[in-house]
Amino acid sequence: MIMRHFITFCIFFVSCISANAQQLPIYLDDAQPIELRIDDALARMTLQEKIRVIHAQSKFSSAGIPRLGFPDFWTDDGPHGVRPDVLWDEWDQAGQTNDSCVAFPALTCLAATWNPDMSLIYGKSLGEEALYRGKDMILGPGVNIYRTPLGGRNFEYMGEDPYLASTMVVPYVQGLQSMGVSACVKHYCLNNDEEYRHQVNVVVSDRALHEIYLPAFKAAVEQGKAWAIMGAYNLYKDEHNCHNQYTLNKILKGDWAFDGVVVSDWGGCHDTDQAVKNGLDMEFGSWTNGLSAGTSNAYENYFLATPYIIGIQSGKYTTKELDDKVRRVLRLFFRTTMNRNRPHGFLCSESHYEAARRIADEGIVLLQNNGNILPIDRNKAKRILVVGENAIKMMTVGGGSSSLKVQREILPLEGLRQRFGNDIEVDYARGYVGDVSGEYNGVTTGQKLKDNRSESKLIAEAVEKAKNADYVIVVGGLNKSDYQDCEGHDRKQYELPYSQNRLIEALAKTTKRLVYVNISGNAVAMPWKDKVGAIVQAWFIGSEAGNAIADVLTGDANPSGKLPFTWYTSLNDCGAHALNTYPGTWRSAKDKTAGFSKIIDEEYKEGIYVGYRWTDKNNIKPTFAFGHGLSYTTFSMSNLRQSAKEMTRDGKLTFTVTVKNTGSKRGAETVQLYIKDIKSSVDRPVKELKGFKKVWLEPGEQKDVDITIDNNALAYYDEATGAWKSEDGVFDALVGNASDNIMLKSKFVLK
Repeated sequence: MIMRHFITFCIFFVSCISANAQQLPIYLDDAQPIELRIDDALARMTLQEKIRVIHAQSKFSSAGIPRLGFPDFWTDDGPHGVRPDVLWDEWDQAGQTNDSCVAFPALTCLAATWNPDMSLIYGKSLGEEALYRGKDMILGPGVNIYRTPLGGRNFEYMGEDPYLASTMVVPYVQGLQSMGVSACVKHYCLNNDEEYRHQVNVVVSDRALHEIYLPAFKAAVEQGKAWAIMGAYNLYKDEHNCHNQYTLNKILKGDWAFDGVVVSDWGGCHDTDQAVKNGLDMEFGSWTNGLSAGTSNAYENYFLATPYIIGIQSGKYTTKELDDKVRRVLRLFFRTTMNRNRPHGFLCSESHYEAARRIADEGIVLLQNNGNILPIDRNKAKRILVVGENAIKMMTVGGGSSSLKVQREILPLEGLRQRFGNDIEVDYARGYVGDVSGEYNGVTTGQKLKDNRSESKLIAEAVEKAKNADYVIVVGGLNKSDYQDCEGHDRKQYELPYSQNRLIEALAKTTKRLVYVNISGNAVAMPWKDKVGAIVQAWFIGSEAGNAIADVLTGDANPSGKLPFTWYTSLNDCGAHALNTYPGTWRSAKDKTAGFSKIIDEEYKEGIYVGYRWTDKNNIKPTFAFGHGLSYTTFSMSNLRQSAKEMTRDGKLTFTVTVKNTGSKRGAETVQLYIKDIKSSVDRPVKELKGFKKVWLEPGEQKDVDITIDNNALAYYDEATGAWKSEDGVFDALVGNASDNIMLKSKFVLK
């Protein structure tokens, strides 16, 4: 498809030269400034052409301008892999044989690497796959904040902390767009849970909005220079976020000077008047007119289609707003489809599989390792038992818009068997039966997972086999089915599904060498934690899942991942649930069954106290803290020093700490810098992450790690003035390797 775009442009380019050899049109002259080219193209467009480019013409495309040589514009889902092609106006598969992809780890895993270099590799690799598939925009990355562990799409996002998400999203966007493929950062904004997502009106303080929920989007725009932003389904200030005056016009396009396009989520537009005036630029969706029943010729009936033309022709609207939308779309075209310098793409290359595996290796988190059970000692292991459906279940299919059709997916059981070869026997027991379906929108796994045995029989088999095993590895967790880690709904419970707790408890009574590998994008309750030797958080890690898990369990890769969210012991340890604000309050007792037109208000009463900010404030000990992650080696941090004792608002301050590998294996440690305001005129968190750096060290090696902050690290959002504010006084610099493991402390003064 990309080649077709290029050929079309070249033919048109040559024809223009032949027809008018005296002068090349400005909009086709890539030596001219892009804004001048936009002006020239805009002046040549008819009203109908302007309207055509601002709404969809199929599931994933909008019209170009054939008369002027602009090809159609193609988008695709793809926060962690390019989604397979669907039919023109259906979600079913198009039946292509060349639309498989590499599944990269989901973004919780990427965030868990705490390594911006991995984000850059991720974005560039994904961009190459998208280019090969003829895609001009990838609908991602997602940077909504992890507010509750029940959130169905948390696995697509980058955790609970705005600084971590802000730091990780920028190189992802830069890497993707370096390939001439637009990022479309989503879901802007406050789409922090899935249940009732079309009806939820979020009520949140300005301070929490700016300090917690907007920073990652702001970083993507101001630092990453994102070319597109996708609006969210939910409402804020009683306006849907795909056409919201405050979030789009005031903040995004005003305060942040965003020059790209605002894209609606599919079916997220509800009103022509708001769509025209409140910042929406491109309306996408399916065959439905917004969220109503299906209609014939639906794309022409979109809110930004025929109704908009009629509004202009009747005098209801001028072309002022339209021309701004079209300018933005043309800017997007020149950055993508009309960019003759776009590089070539690659699909399913070995470099992409290598990238996926590196990201997975670095993102897997070793949560617990009592008695140094891991890595598996090959000298002691003659027989290993693997238990659990997730050891044999494909995880790339399903989950909503993140569903993929992969060229290959190495499963955990397969990866372990390949790794040990003939030296160690690797046996398997099912243990539990979950969702045995294997189809999503026509993509099928081909797996036959049906098992009619009772829960008791499955557990009994696992226990019996465990008696003769040197290691027992349970691969469990969640899956990408409805009401688990999946678009459209949230989880119904914090506990593991399918009676997994009973299975783990039974195995814990049988063997001391029990390893639990959790496959999920969310935290889960672990009432059996103290009975299990080792716990590994393995995420949804895509095509190389089995190889990466084998890497970590065997020690071929030393785990270095750190949690991007707080792992609560119970739901009531989370602010959203402790304050009973989730999922919200219906405006009428009967509204719950009344359809999309009814509204549920969800008040974020916890304010800025999300994640570790909440547990710190309330002295709650989590199961595993934000930033936590173990290694097969040990590290020390010492000699914290700073470049000055005082800092001015226009200055910077650098902290230096010496990190040493005190163990016997090469490994990586992540230095985490938190800042505490000792005395403030407003309530502030106990501490906030304001810097981090990952460093790799050989055994016995030590390095000095520098982290620099500026005034942004000390400021809070002042609701009275609507601006960021820092106050003179004393601050603590807290350095450690997790939010609950601060090793070093120093003070400095802001003047």
